[in-house]
Amino acid sequence: MSTEINNIILSNNLDGYILPKNDNYFTEYSKTNQLKSITNFSGSAGFAIFIKNKNYLFVDGRYTIQAEKESGKKFKICEIPYIWPKDILKKQIKIGFDPDLFTWGTLNKYFGDKYNLVPLNFKFKSDKKNKNSYPFFTLDPVVAGESVNKKIGRLIKIIKKKKIDYIYISSGENICWLLNIRGRDLPNSPIANCKIIITKEKQIYFFSNQNKIKKIKLSLKKLKIHFLKERDILNCLVRFKNGNFCIDSKTCSVFEESLISYKFKIIDREDPIYNLKSLKNKIEIKNMVNAHIEDGVALTKFLYWIKNLKIKNLTEKKIEKKLESFRKKGKNYLYPSFDTIAGSGPNGAIIHYRSDKFSNRKLKENDLLLLDSGGQYKWGTTDVTRTVCFSKVSNRVKDIFTRVLKGHIAVVLSNINKERNGHNIDKIARKSLNSVGLDYRHGTGHGVGAFLNVHEGPQGISKNNYVKLKEGMVLSNEPGFYKKNNFGIRIENLVFIKKIKSKLLFENLTMAPIDKDLINFKMLNKKEKNYLFKYHFDVYNNISPFLNEKEKKWLSKLI
Repeated sequence: MSTEINNIILSNNLDGYILPKNDNYFTEYSKTNQLKSITNFSGSAGFAIFIKNKNYLFVDGRYTIQAEKESGKKFKICEIPYIWPKDILKKQIKIGFDPDLFTWGTLNKYFGDKYNLVPLNFKFKSDKKNKNSYPFFTLDPVVAGESVNKKIGRLIKIIKKKKIDYIYISSGENICWLLNIRGRDLPNSPIANCKIIITKEKQIYFFSNQNKIKKIKLSLKKLKIHFLKERDILNCLVRFKNGNFCIDSKTCSVFEESLISYKFKIIDREDPIYNLKSLKNKIEIKNMVNAHIEDGVALTKFLYWIKNLKIKNLTEKKIEKKLESFRKKGKNYLYPSFDTIAGSGPNGAIIHYRSDKFSNRKLKENDLLLLDSGGQYKWGTTDVTRTVCFSKVSNRVKDIFTRVLKGHIAVVLSNINKERNGHNIDKIARKSLNSVGLDYRHGTGHGVGAFLNVHEGPQGISKNNYVKLKEGMVLSNEPGFYKKNNFGIRIENLVFIKKIKSKLLFENLTMAPIDKDLINFKMLNKKEKNYLFKYHFDVYNNISPFLNEKEKKWLSKLI
């Protein structure tokens, strides 16, 4: 236990303290990560509970192996959703928490009503203010596909129908979508850290770092907008007349909710923007298509390079840098959409692996390489995983890869009108693996933003996602399999939902070949073989104009 946390517990007469990964903007990839500095766990989701005689680290199935490696010596690793704090801690113990870093929804899910939760306004000495000076910037409506006025009009119509007087939008990604702005406050997402209140009369109160708003002030000058300091919410609330509020249960902190509920009635806890943002317009889809062609060129060139290379002295770090060098050649490429996962051999079994100076392996000829990467482009977001081999693999590995591929194909060919939601499609994705007792401990797919976060809700393909799938949604399709200390397999494309007449269909965005050396074609039926042929034919048609003759010839052999 760190000295600071021990002091918190002792000085406040507590039994324990809970520390999350997120910052006060509740983003997945923040630039400050107190959890990592104290626990050494580097995953994108998790939290620790420090009790006087024991430490617990709670993570989901993507991170169990990683958490054991990074933090297992000092923490008991607990996998959510199979173990929750309320299942293992003694009832009625006093646990401290920072009210800026938790929502009531999260605390209720973790602890129920069994514990005495004590809010503490404590900041760690090592917490540093973000010195990032990148200003917020505006997207042209031609790029966004819809003007700010139209978006606000749609939002106001929704809140008026629900008899809401004020809506507090505390999710930066939702504000970016609504106001057609972006920023550089996160390492891999063009998010502007800000929060706003909108009244039913369209008055907007914008809370952020005042040094970053000069550019957007000009572009938003036609709106009724007041730019205020980050912590000015209380001063703003006291000037409002009494009324009904809508907050976002996912990102409105305990502290912020307490300020609002002191004077106002909270009648809704769902920000409508999540649903509005999930339905991409035609311009956004067009931009995503173009971004994926550029991304596909980079990845295809990389795959040709690595499949035709003697891999001696090639490390995971060198692989990451090489792939990044291909992406950087693209005229619209900006930066990665997340830290590249280049897991060779046993590291590939760590679902969200990230190489460091200790884990960085040399690639061996009999290794599988799991490569999960993506980019932020003008004006699209990509995310793609390919598994690659460098020598003849065993029949068992081929069979498992082929079952993963069968699940991947089953998703993209699924009848959305019939299946309706990600819960039902997730079952289809796992069917071939499940038939021989195999499975994977992550969802089959997540929503993806349009030049926003690489992980975006509410849509998804997973056991617990019942959100209705609709035209314009973008999702990942990524079944996999992981054998601890041996290998990892995952095949991931991004897809969007299009409508032909009244039928909803998945259409591939990702344009990159799948390693045919890993496929047992005897296990594929005619429909699956035809899909694979057509997919590689589409990849060739879209990518080949940007390849050299050797790369074209290699790619043509995959059709």
